[in-house]
Amino acid sequence: MIEQIKADLAGADARSIIHYIDQHFGSNAIFSTSFGIEDQVITHLIAEAKSSISIFTLDTGRLFPETYYVWNRTLDLYKLKIKAYYPETKSVEQLLETKGPSSFYNSVDDRKECCYIRKIEPLKRAIKGYQIWITGIRSEQSQNRDQMDFIEWDDANQIIKIHPLYNWTLSDVEKYLKDNFVPYNPLHDKGFVSIGCQPCTRAVQEGEDFRAGRWWWEDKSKKECGLHVTHK
Repeated sequence: MIEQIKADLAGADARSIIHYIDQHFGSNAIFSTSFGIEDQVITHLIAEAKSSISIFTLDTGRLFPETYYVWNRTLDLYKLKIKAYYPETKSVEQLLETKGPSSFYNSVDDRKECCYIRKIEPLKRAIKGYQIWITGIRSEQSQNRDQMDFIEWDDANQIIKIHPLYNWTLSDVEKYLKDNFVPYNPLHDKGFVSIGCQPCTRAVQEGEDFRAGRWWWEDKSKKECGLHVTHK
């Protein structure tokens, strides 16, 4: 199926990709948004197409106030249903009881444990039963992500992933937001390029790469939470 989709979408732009997914998969496709600038572009495209593609977000319990702001703005503007998934309460309670609220600073393993509880386990619940998972990934976002393809099989989650903006540059994204009056997180104007949980995200300094502001205390090669595993 993946090879057929790749053939059908060869050379297609993001708008055409969204229309294709809607026409061929409809409610069997789901889009994950964290309300970052790439995700806001895709949300705009889905709303524009009046698509039946489902949308969800992961509320980790550690998000920036500005993220909730753009979440509200998005709901108000597009009138879309965005389902929120949360971590299992018992898992969070056990983590904080045994390791405290900031264990993710201790080691890569502890950080990945927190990511699993707050993001990966809820994600698995969110995408279960769907055929297509749409993301806002772009190839230039990190060294790991340029090893992906714009359509791929996610073996861990048994689902086809499609990245409509995979070949877009940051300038492409910013121009689309401006030209189409798309709401976005105000933290992007303060140097926050990739925005996740508040304790794990900082502004990026001039000359630093895209992911430098995420888990900045860790080695560059380890800066993924596990949502998007690279397959070559």
